[in-house]
Amino acid sequence: MPEQLSFKVMNLFPPFTEEAKSTDQKRRVQGGVCTTDITLSAYMGDNAEVFPKVLDLHVPKGAKIADVTYGLGVFWRNISPRDYKVITSDLKTGVDCRSLPYRAASLDCVVLDPPYMEGLYRRDNGHLAGSGSHSPFRRAYSNGQETATGPKWHDAVLDMYFKAGAEAHRVLKENAVLIVKCQDEVSANTQRLTHVEIINHYTQLGFHAKDLFVVVRPNNPCITRLKQQVHARKNHSYFLVFVKTSSPRSVGHHPIQNRKQVVRKRQL
Repeated sequence: MPEQLSFKVMNLFPPFTEEAKSTDQKRRVQGGVCTTDITLSAYMGDNAEVFPKVLDLHVPKGAKIADVTYGLGVFWRNISPRDYKVITSDLKTGVDCRSLPYRAASLDCVVLDPPYMEGLYRRDNGHLAGSGSHSPFRRAYSNGQETATGPKWHDAVLDMYFKAGAEAHRVLKENAVLIVKCQDEVSANTQRLTHVEIINHYTQLGFHAKDLFVVVRPNNPCITRLKQQVHARKNHSYFLVFVKTSSPRSVGHHPIQNRKQVVRKRQL
């Protein structure tokens, strides 16, 4: 019996030969460089400063991008027009992000940044957020029109994101990228974690949540007529990065093969 046991152990763990040692050494060779020059997940600044970092990491140069909520074009202020083929549109140009004029599976990337505060989805134009001294806010994030039909309050925000996400899925190529800007909010005294709600729904649409960037505003927000603070004031927003794929393992195989890489320098 001891001899039989010994024989089985020897078969399970064969002798470590020189050939096996050589194969193992080849497998363990590592590349790359030691560096602090990397893309981080959180930045203090504005959208124009952070958006180029999102593109640089996730969208190859030369990609065909549709910014379907272009607005004032803030995202693109620090990006060379030579780097990407950008198609701009929004409600002011007559294009609704929930019904795009593009062919199915024709785009490498879609950028989506609809109004993400329920105060901009009111049935009465006079009740829209951003009145008085905050009118520039309304001009930047809304077409100033009331929302006459559909859900109310925060559910109206989600309805916009969900329908626009489904349309983005239609026009994107397989393994193409969807970049979504959003912000959480308190609605009817209830915390609504918008970025979580979007991620959960987009996963059902067929997107893989690949990355998340946090943008922290550099200055403190001002609140008029504050009586008692109940919730922490939100001073951050998100860039969510999704990939249209039926298999998360395929993420990284973008239609345009020009990925960002860190290459080990030759030792002289």
